[in-house]
Amino acid sequence: MQEPKLFALLPDYICTPDGMAVDKDGDLILSCPNFADVKMSGCLVRIDKEKNFTKWVDVPVHPQTGVARPMGIAIGEDGDIYICDNQGWSGAEELLYKGRMLRIRIKDNKAVKTTVIADGMEHPNGVRILGDHLYVTQSLMSKVKDPSGLLVSCVYKFHLDDENIQIDNTLDDPNILTTFITQNTECQYGADGIAFDKNGNLYVGNFGDGAVHKITFNKDGSVRENKVWAKNQKELQTTDGMMFDEDGNLYIADFSANAIAKVNPNGEVTRIAQSPDSDGFNGELDQPGEPCVWRGMLVISCFDLVTGPDKVNTKHEMPATLSQLDL
Repeated sequence: MQEPKLFALLPDYICTPDGMAVDKDGDLILSCPNFADVKMSGCLVRIDKEKNFTKWVDVPVHPQTGVARPMGIAIGEDGDIYICDNQGWSGAEELLYKGRMLRIRIKDNKAVKTTVIADGMEHPNGVRILGDHLYVTQSLMSKVKDPSGLLVSCVYKFHLDDENIQIDNTLDDPNILTTFITQNTECQYGADGIAFDKNGNLYVGNFGDGAVHKITFNKDGSVRENKVWAKNQKELQTTDGMMFDEDGNLYIADFSANAIAKVNPNGEVTRIAQSPDSDGFNGELDQPGEPCVWRGMLVISCFDLVTGPDKVNTKHEMPATLSQLDL
């Protein structure tokens, strides 16, 4: 396995880094929900090729809650930023069902307008764009009571130009593309990481099961098949953020195991890096949230916040960190 290296110790306005995307200028954009300190704003940060950090956008807050918590992000061909504002991640009752899908219009590298694509979401997490549509994972659907008693989660599909869609968080929502059931009773947390391959097939990580589902489509965009494509509990415990490289390898943040896994085009899973519990200051994987292929390396955000019997991580430390692995 590879030894992860330190990409950067992060500025003090970041305590919880999460999603990443590469913009049209080749800069790395990092979303920071900053759950570890609720006094910090949720923001987007720009990182250039010299590793200069610029606090780029304070994400506009929800008018009812006064906060914004940006997690998954994607960048459209026009340069606009699409953001999963996961208001309810902390579990605070006043933030429940306040999650949003946002579009921030970018002009001359500045945020000029914010559009609410969807509101009322329980737990929006990851987002990817294909053509004129957004595909968004929602990791929890507490209102849906499956006969099995197990957790249901889903992927929503929105048009890029949609506005003010009110999400009900039930199976009646017309924007639901497909659903998932998490079988692992010890970790009831569902759809999380999301990615498209070069052929337009969709891949979604069912977090608690450590499984990657492959979703194929009919010509009209409806789902043809949703099936488990890759799963190996020895090599991959949980599936947080994920991203393909140019060769069709899928890299996955194994959040609970402090590890990164690689899934080759045949669906074979290999753990390529893992770290013990640490502060991450020397580049160790400190609860990896998302990997991003950038400038010949894999940059990894270290969420470093959640603890529990199934988690390697035991506490949060500052400064927050990014790790890297060679490709």
